[in-house]
Amino acid sequence: MKKNLTLLAAAIAIGVTACNETPQEKWTDHAIDVAAYQLKQTATELTDSTAMPMPRCTWTGYDIAFLQRQLESEVNIDSLHPVPGPERLGKRRLCGIVDWTSGFFPGSLWYAYELTGDEALREQAVRYTNLLYPIRQLKGTHDIGFMINCSYGNALRLAPNDTISKVLIETAETLCQRFDPKIGCIRSWDFGKWNYPVIIDNMMNLDLLFSASKLSGDTKYRDIAISHARTTIKNHFRPDYTCYHVISYNPDGTVESRNTHQGKNDDSSWSRGQAWAAYGYTLCYRETNEADFLQQAIHVADMIMSQVQTNDSIPYWDYDAPATEETPRDASAAAVTASAFLELSTLAPDGQKYYNYAERLLKNLSSKNYLAEKGSNHGYVLMHSTGSLPHGSEIDTPINYADYYYLEAFKRYLDMQK
Repeated sequence: MKKNLTLLAAAIAIGVTACNETPQEKWTDHAIDVAAYQLKQTATELTDSTAMPMPRCTWTGYDIAFLQRQLESEVNIDSLHPVPGPERLGKRRLCGIVDWTSGFFPGSLWYAYELTGDEALREQAVRYTNLLYPIRQLKGTHDIGFMINCSYGNALRLAPNDTISKVLIETAETLCQRFDPKIGCIRSWDFGKWNYPVIIDNMMNLDLLFSASKLSGDTKYRDIAISHARTTIKNHFRPDYTCYHVISYNPDGTVESRNTHQGKNDDSSWSRGQAWAAYGYTLCYRETNEADFLQQAIHVADMIMSQVQTNDSIPYWDYDAPATEETPRDASAAAVTASAFLELSTLAPDGQKYYNYAERLLKNLSSKNYLAEKGSNHGYVLMHSTGSLPHGSEIDTPINYADYYYLEAFKRYLDMQK
């Protein structure tokens, strides 16, 4: 179940005849058809754009009273993103290649190509991936793992060549410059009040380091990834296996502070952060076979299944957010969780329960409540994600990384059917 199917096999799997369709095949085929249409339409519309080429989300606004009800506290006005003007509100938001989300759209194109065999999607995937070539030397962020592994990493699987391998290795080398051996972690942000902030999202960038070790034969990338994962287990998690968003370290490696920057408060469980944790430790076990990483992934996954109490298992933006009709969901957290759980189901002794939960998430994300109709949603695939509610940013909107992990989960799900 862990092996990738060939493109031909994937195309055959999708191309079943109508007379042989089962209800399962109908919902999966419909979802893939919508995703391919939306992504191709967006790529085509942006073909002539060079300054800001990547779709990120749709511009949304907020009001202070709503934020206060969600946070159940006063809002820090100085931390809020400006409400977009009427010329932007409700329109597609684009971003440049240095934005942390820039790798997700090319990655989604690669997955859509892999799922359909549509050469037009492959051509667009190549085009948008090539735009990210300068990112291999970008030193001001840890997010280059997202940016390059999601784009060039998928390109290496589906259109391999020596140049792609070199890009991945060079990017890993750049990322390793943010590692401090005294702390044992890769630094996340270069802004804010923290001395040395490390966010749970950073677990997702370790996949790039494991890939670089295999491609180069140099174990230093792998060693840094393992150090980061071990240190994060030690300091990021509470006794119930929920995690903080931000741990800041002192120069000697002791913990300076524990915070939740994008969640409800420091003691809450930010939904996407919990999904990052489940995904990150699953991939670490896949690459190392270290039992501690598998146990951490299992503990976090079991916590997620017990903590999320919504009727469709698509979590609110924070597990501790007030359960009201106006509380936004986070489809991106659900998509990351689905992808993580599908892989975990192939590794954990009691894998079936994670498979069943992931299948439920995928089916619900593929319903009319979350899956866009063709030609709507500004070309994005999923609706109803939340970026950073405490900062008034990307609230109840489509977001490119939700689409990426949704398609990745679909690829894993369909592979497992065979």
